[in-house]
Amino acid sequence: MFENNELGLELSTAMLIAAAKKRGITVEILDTEDNFIRLTKGEKTEYVKQATRTSKDTYIAPLIMENKEVTKLVLRELGINVPAGMMVQSVDEAMAHFESFRGRDLVVKPKSSNFGLGIEIFKKLQCASCFQQAVVKAFTYDTAVLIEDFIPGKEYRFLVIGEQVAGILHRVPANVVGDGVSTIAELVAEKNRNPLRGKGYVTPLEKLTLDDTEIAFLGEQHKTVATIPKAGETVYLRENSNISTGGDSIDFTDAIREDYKAIAVAAAKAVGANICGADIIISDIKAKPDASNYSIIELNFNPALHIHNYPFVGQNRHVDDKVLDLLGF
Repeated sequence: MFENNELGLELSTAMLIAAAKKRGITVEILDTEDNFIRLTKGEKTEYVKQATRTSKDTYIAPLIMENKEVTKLVLRELGINVPAGMMVQSVDEAMAHFESFRGRDLVVKPKSSNFGLGIEIFKKLQCASCFQQAVVKAFTYDTAVLIEDFIPGKEYRFLVIGEQVAGILHRVPANVVGDGVSTIAELVAEKNRNPLRGKGYVTPLEKLTLDDTEIAFLGEQHKTVATIPKAGETVYLRENSNISTGGDSIDFTDAIREDYKAIAVAAAKAVGANICGADIIISDIKAKPDASNYSIIELNFNPALHIHNYPFVGQNRHVDDKVLDLLGF
């Protein structure tokens, strides 16, 4: 079972506290709402915010990762694959290029965002109004928007801590599996009864929702919340695979080639990060990396730890201990 969260801390912070206490480290909670703690052992003191914001990363590293356009530029200069695309400063500018986007698989996202906020994916884009709505939505999160090629393959989150990849997850978009009797709404309610699911990162997995995004995505599949899927049929509720939007996590740490792990570490080093989450699309995890079979779509500052210790499928990677190792405790 996951760490007791009676204090209302995010699970990643609660995990780090529990691991620290096992090492005889004194822990002080300085600000519960901010998940800000102080770790002390002997003469050594470290301040940690939200489990992964530490003294080991410079101020500029998260600013680079937050700006997806700068991140792509830095990685591209090192020969690391990133999606092709363009940045726009207004809805009108985006719409002026619509005809060149028509028929393509695209991702629309804010230049600077985390947790999958403001992101929309289009397959063989045809609908101008749908595209415009996605751009407008992305602009609610930033003053610039990226329009990028959608990269085919499966998405994996590589958690880089120091010089190594501490864990790898494949994140499956929020979904339910039909039983031939229950509606999609009923299946969502049933899946949400799992005690591992909650809200606000205090549990290993987040609850599924049926808001506008999910309802629209179901509509694209000619389904509604009242549809009764066939027994064994998997129905996806979203295109994006973020755990924060109800996705499932499957551990792949031992299944992916070392070449890809080296790329993730190199990407983190390129932006000066000692702790980061590298989101990499890979078409075949058994094939050697080349110019066409992988792409880094994001580097994330303040990556969640708990998803690697409590995957939906797979083993605990004890990444909290690896953060303590990095801090020198």
